[in-house]
Amino acid sequence: MPLPRNRNAILPKMNPRPRRIGVVTTSRADYSHLYWPLRELAARPDVELGLFTLGAHLSPAFGNTIREIERDGFPIQSRIECLLSSDTDTGMAKTIGLAILGLADAFTAWRPDILLLIADRYEMLAPASTALALRIPIAHIEGGEISQGAIDDAVRNALTKLSHIHFTSTETARRRVIAMGEEPWRVHHAGAPSLDHLRRSKLLDRSALEAKLGISLTPPTILAAWHPVTILADTNTEADAFFAALAAHQGQLIFVYPNSDAGSLALMERTRALAQTRPGTHLFVNLDPITYWSLLGQVDAMIGNSSSGIMEAASFALPVVNVGMRQQGRERARNTIDTPADAALILDALRRALSPDFRAALRGMENPYGNGTASQTIARILAETSLEGILIKQPTPLPY
Repeated sequence: MPLPRNRNAILPKMNPRPRRIGVVTTSRADYSHLYWPLRELAARPDVELGLFTLGAHLSPAFGNTIREIERDGFPIQSRIECLLSSDTDTGMAKTIGLAILGLADAFTAWRPDILLLIADRYEMLAPASTALALRIPIAHIEGGEISQGAIDDAVRNALTKLSHIHFTSTETARRRVIAMGEEPWRVHHAGAPSLDHLRRSKLLDRSALEAKLGISLTPPTILAAWHPVTILADTNTEADAFFAALAAHQGQLIFVYPNSDAGSLALMERTRALAQTRPGTHLFVNLDPITYWSLLGQVDAMIGNSSSGIMEAASFALPVVNVGMRQQGRERARNTIDTPADAALILDALRRALSPDFRAALRGMENPYGNGTASQTIARILAETSLEGILIKQPTPLPY
């Protein structure tokens, strides 16, 4: 007998126990996006929440960001050491394998009714594969997007096909997930949960931010975030032009460390060298979400290849110079200036971003990634959607 096409039935009032929802977080990047969904889930009496923390969260080199989770008081079910002290793609591959070994035991000991994953980091292949083998349904946030310059793009699509409930950041992304063969009832346009910080968290004003960072945000202050381009054999090929442009640009520069990808250790070394030789350069290993979002609202422009320049900066109408191919294909608002990885072209784009005319042209712009209400939608659907038969997907009808 075929399964019903609409599975969004509310659970009966009498439940033997709260629904057990596991959430995987591997780094500062995904945790900052997950914070408000976690708050919403933790507040529900019909949910038992448990976090599985791994990867960069447990690494001193990346700021030991697990301490943020501990301070926030979320229940940590397992801490899984798996991130190799490596700067190669082989190290990335082995990290996935180590994570699977740790997660297999962790999921068996505290078996979630549903597992929540987010975005497109390569480490997320480990919990998805483990949950598949253990027949644990998966919900995924931020599927259907495109970033052609990183292996993240393939990871994101793999997670989509392994998942059973989808929360997309844009309507276009929702249509793309459905086009991949996912049943429409499974796919929900929620918006990007990171934007909930801008509506629900108390951001720092300029003076409080300056005091916390220990610097004066003298104009022009530029925020820089650069990550390895993981689709390329040499993940730092585009970095030469980027660092050359920054060395030539006059003005204050705030630099944050890259993600834990192949080539990140070399980028850290290069960033430290820039800070030692370029006046007005400030380097931060890690910034908590509130400080980072507050900074987006106070700097004069952003430069680099980070998804935060595409997804979150638009809510502040902040001019962003997006360099190279890493974010190629991702939806963007009109605050983004795209430029190839060429030092002269990067400098031209930065001058345009800092011009009063460009900043004035951004007044009243909207962010295509949402308005800061995603977390409530995500928590409600995770807690209330029936899981009966959810592992069995109906095939997409073939055209004739």
